[in-house]
Amino acid sequence: MTPDPEPGHGRRPGLARRHPRHERRGEARLPGVIATLVAALLYLALPQGLLVGPRYVLPALEVLLLIPLIAVNPRRLTRQNRFSRTVSLVLVGVIGVSNLIVLGLLVRALVSSEVKDGGPLLLAALQVWATDIIVFGLAFWELDRGGPVVRTQAPRSELPLADFRFSQDENDDAVEEVADGASRSSDWTPALVDYLYVSVTNSTAFSPTDTMPLTTRAKLLMSIESIAALITSLLVIARAVAALQ
Repeated sequence: MTPDPEPGHGRRPGLARRHPRHERRGEARLPGVIATLVAALLYLALPQGLLVGPRYVLPALEVLLLIPLIAVNPRRLTRQNRFSRTVSLVLVGVIGVSNLIVLGLLVRALVSSEVKDGGPLLLAALQVWATDIIVFGLAFWELDRGGPVVRTQAPRSELPLADFRFSQDENDDAVEEVADGASRSSDWTPALVDYLYVSVTNSTAFSPTDTMPLTTRAKLLMSIESIAALITSLLVIARAVAALQ
């Protein structure tokens, strides 16, 4: 029987070694593109009364902002300049601000006594909630530790301060099968799906779960998302109860 390795002495035999982050290929471009397009499609499906301007203007603007980002990094997020960084943040801002405006219009419509058929509005509330998850997940992804390009391409010692603390960031002293996947031992770094998960849990629990916000801007963004999700949920519940009476 092979004795257990001593604590702190190397990695388990057969465990695949990972390249340092600055030698990686970077995150795949496709997940970010899909998330953005889904947000645009959710907006297109909204009732006419909840739209911000003509139906196709905002989705067209989002696609136009997405095109140069794809041109800079067609397959992998490995390059970044001031222009691409600005465009990526503007894109997230456009989706986020427009969704908050839609939420305001939805609140006004749901509390209006003139609305007879609340079915389309309840469906719209689900669309707003889903867009809320996407846009805040994208915002966390774009801001934390300098963004997706910096997180994988810069040496860890040169990364900006983290906006979020993931469980992998503090698992290096756990049992081997957990510690070997920690940030320190495997050079793990969060990807878009990790930030979408943070957004999902924040919009359903209305508070952090396993990932803690560390900076003021992270706490502010999570607060805005929680409040928006809470308002949406309360309005849907109130409308549903009224419809049953």
